Amino acid sequence: MAFKSAIVQPKNPPHFNPTFSCCLKPSFQFREKPLKDFEFNIKRRIGAIAAVSWALMAAKEAIFVEAANGFDLQLVAPGQTIEEAQSGIKGHAQALLQVKELIDLESWREVQIALRKSSSVLKQDIYTLIQTKPANERPQLRKLYSDLFNNVTRLDYAARDKDASYIRQCYENIVALLNQMLSRI
Repeated sequence: MAFKSAIVQPKNPPHFNPTFSCCLKPSFQFREKPLKDFEFNIKRRIGAIAAVSWALMAAKEAIFVEAANGFDLQLVAPGQTIEEAQSGIKGHAQALLQVKELIDLESWREVQIALRKSSSVLKQDIYTLIQTKPANERPQLRKLYSDLFNNVTRLDYAARDKDASYIRQCYENIVALLNQMLSRI
Protein backbone atom coordinates (compact mmCIF):
# COMPACT_ATOMS: atom_id res chain seq x y z
CA MET A 1 0.00 0.00 0.00
CA ALA A 2 2.84 2.35 0.70
CA PHE A 3 4.16 1.58 -2.74
CA LYS A 4 0.86 2.52 -4.35
CA SER A 5 0.71 5.92 -2.71
CA ALA A 6 4.18 6.83 -4.00
CA ILE A 7 3.19 6.21 -7.63
CA VAL A 8 -0.22 7.80 -7.55
CA GLN A 9 -0.01 11.53 -7.29
CA PRO A 10 -2.68 13.65 -5.75
CA LYS A 11 -5.27 15.29 -7.99
CA ASN A 12 -4.19 18.80 -7.16
CA PRO A 13 -0.41 19.11 -7.07
CA PRO A 14 0.82 21.91 -4.83
CA HIS A 15 3.05 23.50 -7.52
CA PHE A 16 4.17 23.04 -11.15
CA ASN A 17 7.33 21.14 -11.90
CA PRO A 18 10.01 23.79 -12.64
CA THR A 19 11.25 22.00 -15.76
CA PHE A 20 7.87 22.34 -17.45
CA SER A 21 7.08 25.85 -16.34
CA CYS A 22 10.43 27.32 -17.42
CA CYS A 23 10.25 25.94 -20.99
CA LEU A 24 6.67 26.71 -21.82
CA LYS A 25 5.84 30.02 -23.41
CA PRO A 26 2.45 31.47 -22.87
CA SER A 27 0.26 31.32 -25.94
CA PHE A 28 -0.12 35.13 -26.04
CA GLN A 29 3.58 35.48 -27.03
CA PHE A 30 2.90 33.75 -30.37
CA ARG A 31 0.13 36.17 -31.18
CA GLU A 32 2.26 39.25 -30.53
CA LYS A 33 4.66 38.62 -33.48
CA PRO A 34 3.13 40.13 -36.56
CA LEU A 35 2.93 38.25 -39.85
CA LYS A 36 4.35 41.26 -41.65
CA ASP A 37 7.87 39.77 -41.86
CA PHE A 38 6.48 36.53 -43.23
CA GLU A 39 4.54 38.35 -45.96
CA PHE A 40 7.62 40.41 -46.86
CA ASN A 41 9.73 37.26 -47.27
CA ILE A 42 7.13 35.71 -49.57
CA LYS A 43 6.88 38.87 -51.66
CA ARG A 44 10.66 39.03 -51.92
CA ARG A 45 10.80 35.39 -53.08
CA ILE A 46 8.13 35.99 -55.70
CA GLY A 47 10.01 39.04 -56.91
CA ALA A 48 13.26 37.09 -57.16
CA ILE A 49 11.56 34.27 -59.04
CA ALA A 50 9.97 36.76 -61.42
CA ALA A 51 13.31 38.47 -62.06
CA VAL A 52 15.11 35.20 -62.74
CA SER A 53 12.37 33.92 -65.02
CA TRP A 54 12.36 37.21 -66.94
CA ALA A 55 16.13 36.98 -67.41
CA LEU A 56 15.80 33.41 -68.64
CA MET A 57 13.04 34.38 -71.04
CA ALA A 58 15.16 37.23 -72.38
CA ALA A 59 18.13 34.94 -72.93
CA LYS A 60 15.97 32.07 -74.17
CA GLU A 61 17.05 32.33 -77.77
CA ALA A 62 20.77 32.31 -77.00
CA ILE A 63 20.47 29.41 -74.56
CA PHE A 64 18.36 27.19 -76.80
CA VAL A 65 20.42 27.89 -79.92
CA GLU A 66 23.57 26.71 -78.10
CA ALA A 67 21.73 23.67 -76.75
CA ALA A 68 20.44 22.83 -80.22
CA ASN A 69 23.96 23.00 -81.61
CA GLY A 70 25.07 20.64 -78.87
CA PHE A 71 22.61 18.03 -80.16
CA ASP A 72 23.66 18.31 -83.80
CA LEU A 73 24.33 14.69 -84.67
CA GLN A 74 24.77 15.01 -88.42
CA LEU A 75 27.68 13.15 -89.96
CA VAL A 76 27.87 15.47 -92.94
CA ALA A 77 29.88 18.61 -92.41
CA PRO A 78 27.56 21.61 -92.73
CA GLY A 79 28.00 23.24 -96.09
CA GLN A 80 30.17 20.43 -97.45
CA THR A 81 29.60 20.05 -101.16
CA ILE A 82 30.05 16.99 -103.30
CA GLU A 83 33.07 18.57 -104.97
CA GLU A 84 34.73 19.21 -101.61
CA ALA A 85 34.09 15.63 -100.55
CA GLN A 86 35.46 14.25 -103.83
CA SER A 87 38.56 16.42 -103.71
CA GLY A 88 39.31 15.60 -100.07
CA ILE A 89 38.57 11.89 -100.05
CA LYS A 90 41.85 10.76 -101.63
CA GLY A 91 43.98 12.86 -99.30
CA HIS A 92 42.07 11.66 -96.25
CA ALA A 93 42.31 8.05 -97.43
CA GLN A 94 46.09 8.47 -97.83
CA ALA A 95 46.28 9.89 -94.31
CA LEU A 96 44.44 6.83 -93.03
CA LEU A 97 46.80 4.50 -94.88
CA GLN A 98 49.87 6.31 -93.48
CA VAL A 99 49.02 4.82 -90.10
CA LYS A 100 50.99 1.79 -91.38
CA GLU A 101 54.27 3.55 -90.57
CA LEU A 102 53.21 4.05 -86.96
CA ILE A 103 52.06 0.43 -86.75
CA ASP A 104 55.49 -0.74 -87.92
CA LEU A 105 57.10 1.40 -85.22
CA GLU A 106 54.63 -0.02 -82.68
CA SER A 107 53.82 3.46 -81.46
CA TRP A 108 50.32 2.57 -80.30
CA ARG A 109 49.23 5.88 -78.80
CA GLU A 110 50.24 7.76 -81.96
CA VAL A 111 48.41 5.12 -84.02
CA GLN A 112 45.24 5.88 -82.10
CA ILE A 113 45.63 9.65 -82.47
CA ALA A 114 46.38 9.54 -86.21
CA LEU A 115 43.63 6.99 -86.81
CA ARG A 116 40.98 9.07 -85.08
CA LYS A 117 42.04 12.25 -86.82
CA SER A 118 42.14 10.86 -90.35
CA SER A 119 39.12 8.57 -90.07
CA SER A 120 36.71 11.25 -88.85
CA VAL A 121 37.14 13.50 -91.90
CA LEU A 122 37.20 10.50 -94.26
CA LYS A 123 33.95 9.33 -92.70
CA GLN A 124 32.30 12.66 -93.51
CA ASP A 125 33.55 12.62 -97.09
CA ILE A 126 32.39 9.07 -97.77
CA TYR A 127 29.00 9.68 -96.16
CA THR A 128 28.47 12.77 -98.31
CA LEU A 129 29.33 10.84 -101.46
CA ILE A 130 27.08 7.91 -100.53
CA GLN A 131 24.14 10.30 -100.18
CA THR A 132 24.64 11.49 -103.77
CA LYS A 133 24.51 7.98 -105.25
CA PRO A 134 21.32 6.44 -106.67
CA ALA A 135 19.10 4.62 -104.19
CA ASN A 136 19.85 1.16 -105.61
CA GLU A 137 23.63 1.56 -104.99
CA ARG A 138 23.40 2.92 -101.46
CA PRO A 139 22.84 -0.32 -99.51
CA GLN A 140 26.07 -1.89 -100.83
CA LEU A 141 28.00 1.32 -100.20
CA ARG A 142 26.57 1.61 -96.69
CA LYS A 143 27.62 -1.98 -95.99
CA LEU A 144 31.18 -1.21 -97.14
CA TYR A 145 31.09 2.03 -95.13
CA SER A 146 29.99 0.15 -92.02
CA ASP A 147 32.59 -2.60 -92.45
CA LEU A 148 35.36 -0.07 -93.11
CA PHE A 149 34.73 2.03 -90.02
CA ASN A 150 34.02 -0.99 -87.82
CA ASN A 151 37.52 -2.17 -88.71
CA VAL A 152 38.86 1.30 -87.91
CA THR A 153 37.23 1.04 -84.48
CA ARG A 154 38.61 -2.46 -83.97
CA LEU A 155 42.08 -1.24 -84.91
CA ASP A 156 41.72 1.58 -82.39
CA TYR A 157 40.79 -0.87 -79.62
CA ALA A 158 43.57 -3.26 -80.64
CA ALA A 159 46.07 -0.39 -80.46
CA ARG A 160 44.82 0.40 -76.99
CA ASP A 161 45.31 -3.25 -76.01
CA LYS A 162 48.68 -3.37 -77.87
CA ASP A 163 47.69 -6.50 -79.82
CA ALA A 164 50.09 -6.28 -82.79
CA SER A 165 48.76 -9.27 -84.76
CA TYR A 166 45.14 -8.09 -84.56
CA ILE A 167 46.21 -4.55 -85.46
CA ARG A 168 47.87 -5.81 -88.65
CA GLN A 169 44.81 -7.90 -89.51
CA CYS A 170 42.48 -4.89 -89.05
CA TYR A 171 44.82 -2.70 -91.10
CA GLU A 172 44.76 -5.21 -93.99
CA ASN A 173 40.95 -5.26 -93.83
CA ILE A 174 40.89 -1.45 -93.89
CA VAL A 175 43.14 -1.34 -96.97
CA ALA A 176 40.96 -3.86 -98.84
CA LEU A 177 37.67 -2.18 -97.89
CA LEU A 178 39.00 1.29 -98.66
CA ASN A 179 40.09 0.17 -102.13
CA GLN A 180 36.63 -1.31 -102.77
CA MET A 181 34.96 1.85 -101.51
CA LEU A 182 37.10 4.17 -103.64
CA SER A 183 36.55 2.06 -106.76
CA ARG A 184 32.75 2.26 -106.34
CA ILE A 185 32.65 5.93 -105.50
